[in-house]
Amino acid sequence: MSRYSAMFERLGLAREGAFGAFLMLGDPDLETSAALLDAVVAGGADMVEVGIPFSDPVADGPVIQAAAKRALDAGVRVDDCFELIAGFRARHPDVPLGMLTYANLVVARAGFMRDAARAGVDSLLIADVPALEAQPFVDQMIQAGLEPVLIAAANTPDATLARIASLSKAYTYCVSRAGITGTHAGGQFDAPLVERLSAAGAPPPVFGFGIATPEHVRSALKTGAAGVICGSAIVDLAAHGGDVINLVDLLKAATLNDKARNDSGAQ
Repeated sequence: MSRYSAMFERLGLAREGAFGAFLMLGDPDLETSAALLDAVVAGGADMVEVGIPFSDPVADGPVIQAAAKRALDAGVRVDDCFELIAGFRARHPDVPLGMLTYANLVVARAGFMRDAARAGVDSLLIADVPALEAQPFVDQMIQAGLEPVLIAAANTPDATLARIASLSKAYTYCVSRAGITGTHAGGQFDAPLVERLSAAGAPPPVFGFGIATPEHVRSALKTGAAGVICGSAIVDLAAHGGDVINLVDLLKAATLNDKARNDSGAQ
């Protein structure tokens, strides 16, 4: 059983949603980045998603773009990111870790997927590869031992959604709005999208883009989604020296069922 399968099974039995925390590797430096990876786990993140610093992150908003630039300015490169992941995996052997990156980085480095899997990556989402062009990448991921993740949206046509469902393995990344990542605009958590994915046999739907408050988390899970991923709010707080553990704890608490919330003392 994969780390994702084990996580979703555990949370399903507890009637909890999965909380995923995104961080840009190497932001603002390698030592701080490693500490932040530990912090989101300490706060209660069920899974972690990481970015590789890239000069043209077209799916990302200003907060994540700035994080990538800070890391690049600090001299962080792909090898450094794999070392951070290997360290994370040694410290947190059971926590699922996914990578969100871009096709340029994957294509430019021979053995990228193999090296990612060896470092301890569980899943890979290549944000600028559309579903119609994903098959060769998916084949390479599976060969390397990575679980593919593809993006679905409310306006994704049924035929494309069926393709996404057949190619995705770890979970299905559902975007809550058109455009880029960030907390600049609220999203809409589309229950029909979750229903369509379920009918197509897709892996668990997880909402991202704009998750920043407990209410966002609860609204997303009310659609029947299996979880959420928060990125920009965490990255922005970390950049300003805020309490990342506390924010993750607050957002994770919003994924708990009523009994679990009462038992934990969460509000």
